[in-house]
Amino acid sequence: MRRIILIGYMGSGKTTIGKALSKETGMMFYDLDWYIETRMRKTVPQIFAERGEEAFRKMEYNMLHEVAEFEDVIISCGGGTPCFFDNMEYLNQQGDVVYLNASPDVLYKHLLMAKGERPLLKGKSPEELIEYITTHLKEREPFYSKAKYSLDVNLMDNYDKINISVQKIRELLKL
Repeated sequence: MRRIILIGYMGSGKTTIGKALSKETGMMFYDLDWYIETRMRKTVPQIFAERGEEAFRKMEYNMLHEVAEFEDVIISCGGGTPCFFDNMEYLNQQGDVVYLNASPDVLYKHLLMAKGERPLLKGKSPEELIEYITTHLKEREPFYSKAKYSLDVNLMDNYDKINISVQKIRELLKL
């Protein structure tokens, strides 16, 4: 029985790497945000808009406790998941937590293309976005750094580099 849990800031590649790792290992992949959306029949942005961040975080906490009980899974958490309640401690108890670590500049480039889809980034100018990412990442780093493993994902801009990241995770976790 194995649980691999991917954490990191939004845009760090948790879903991309999780899917690729799932394909290689045959383990089921669950993206926590997708799981919430499927269960609630609403998108994360809709939930944020209708209920606010606090209600979303409570819902996320409950759904995390469901998914993290599954066996032989790879779980991609939302960027904020480790930073609320006792989630980080819980995650470390449940499985092998890997922090996908990327610089603010790399995250900015990834998020710039998809900022309309992210409730916390909506309406920000490019300058506001880089400032927000830098500040927010510093706030979240103490939580992320509690992961059992860390992987630098700054150079993950094509399929070959994604596969290299997947191989590095397999080496880290002896898969």
